[in-house]
Amino acid sequence: MPLEIERKFLVSGDFHSYTTRTTYIMQGYLSSVPERTVRIRIKDDKAFITIKGKNNQSGVSRFEWEKEISIEEARELLFLCEPGIIEKKRHIIPNSSLFFEVDEFMGDNSGLIIAEIELPTEDTLFEKPSWLGREVTGDIRFYNSYLSKNPYSKW
Repeated sequence: MPLEIERKFLVSGDFHSYTTRTTYIMQGYLSSVPERTVRIRIKDDKAFITIKGKNNQSGVSRFEWEKEISIEEARELLFLCEPGIIEKKRHIIPNSSLFFEVDEFMGDNSGLIIAEIELPTEDTLFEKPSWLGREVTGDIRFYNSYLSKNPYSKW
């Protein structure tokens, strides 16, 4: 079973100068229940359908399955999604052999910046850059599926 192992952090400093690549992402949810989120994502010129399971007890790992679909299919599926489309810029920042994905949210979630790092194991150590803030791993308020229904601007 494919697993996603990641940790999430708020961003508390300027990270832009460390960015090696930036992409634009638009995504919606066909299902946002924690036991099985089903996401449709357009990322620049590619599109994906992703199914994620509920987080484990530590909040770091969960089942994840993803398949590339056509942009046309993704656009059609976005019309079927629950209300609350997420838009964000994703900045890629290397960290030794790993990398951070820093999401700078737009629209109703503007002002929120979250850094995620995917890890090979839950106990993998990594260097924490100076711009990294408080850890929010496992806090559902910072899941995109939650933000689509409860935007940051309304907290």
